[in-house]
Amino acid sequence: MKAFTFQAPPNILFEAGASKKLAELVAGYGAKRVLLVTDKGVRNAGLTRNAEAGLVAGGCELTIFEDVEADPPSHIIERAVALCRDKDIELVASIGGGSALDTAKLVAYLAKTPDRLEDIYGVGLAKGERLPLLLVPTTAGTGSEVTPIAIVTTPTTEKKGVVAPRLLPDWAILDPELTLGLPPHVTAATGIDAMVHAIEAYTSKHRKNPMSDQLARQALALLSANVRTVCADGSNLEARSQMLLGSMLAGMAFANSPVAAVHALAYPIGALFHVPHGLSNALVLTQVLRFNLPEAEGLYAELAPIVDPKSEGMSVSQRARLFVDAIAAICRDCNVPASLADVGIARGDLKKLAEDAMKQTRLLVNNPRELSFDDALAIYTEAFGNRAAA
Repeated sequence: MKAFTFQAPPNILFEAGASKKLAELVAGYGAKRVLLVTDKGVRNAGLTRNAEAGLVAGGCELTIFEDVEADPPSHIIERAVALCRDKDIELVASIGGGSALDTAKLVAYLAKTPDRLEDIYGVGLAKGERLPLLLVPTTAGTGSEVTPIAIVTTPTTEKKGVVAPRLLPDWAILDPELTLGLPPHVTAATGIDAMVHAIEAYTSKHRKNPMSDQLARQALALLSANVRTVCADGSNLEARSQMLLGSMLAGMAFANSPVAAVHALAYPIGALFHVPHGLSNALVLTQVLRFNLPEAEGLYAELAPIVDPKSEGMSVSQRARLFVDAIAAICRDCNVPASLADVGIARGDLKKLAEDAMKQTRLLVNNPRELSFDDALAIYTEAFGNRAAA
């Protein structure tokens, strides 16, 4: 068997109402000066209320940073780091979506070390210490609560990643009750994002391993079986729980078997046009899957029965194509916008998107099929049309 390394957070708490236990977990670190990283939407929705009350009741001097933005710009992260240092923070916690969790990871690290943000872009460059870190996701999508990855938008609108074991939190706290209020369009985009994590982890060209494979398969089963339900009935706590568990498992899978071209092509969409990350993935997903078919056919065939039992007994080629069609059907059924044009992207923007996608070498090397600038442009051109007709 091929050697592999698998890394995950040391502690995971999964429970309805788990966010109410944040103060209890914080107390275990003896920390009194706590920074809570979130965004205004999450806080205004009341999702941090119980945690804030518990921390204050427990005697913590609580500082709130609620200025997180989607695809967090570097200047926002640097502002949070400065606040953290100014308040002599002892522990960082975060309640929010992937952008808040990614911000918190970097703040916990940068506030403890002399490293600058621009010095740690890439893989394995963040090697210093960090403050204790507890993460609570409010979406079933990014899996950021269990990954050693943080994505940043640079001043030149390029999305860069910091990837290092130091960014793994001390606790991932998963409370499905926090996801009950997600509107259908956010539920769909984040759920499909999690499915992309599972699919790309399973088909990754580098660092594919048996643990990630099993997690990816289980994640895809949970997500594909429940995403239509939660989009139609957001109050279904059991389906929300299955989605949150699936998202976490997919996060653990791709943290150790990295994502590839779907993400590489999605990043410029988010960076240039401020399209939410999950939706950016969904907009190019089926086009990239079809592009990868010549090299990933066998792996897609293995995943096909998970999303469509009718694939049993078919040929490898038939199963692989049915898998792609089944993923496209989920996107349609969850009312994901059908094309790049639907999110305000013009045909004249496609070349710039392709140019920026080719800068995502950290991700493109993982794709099962080598992708050129012309390939990227062709994929964007296809995604510019109507996916339902593709």
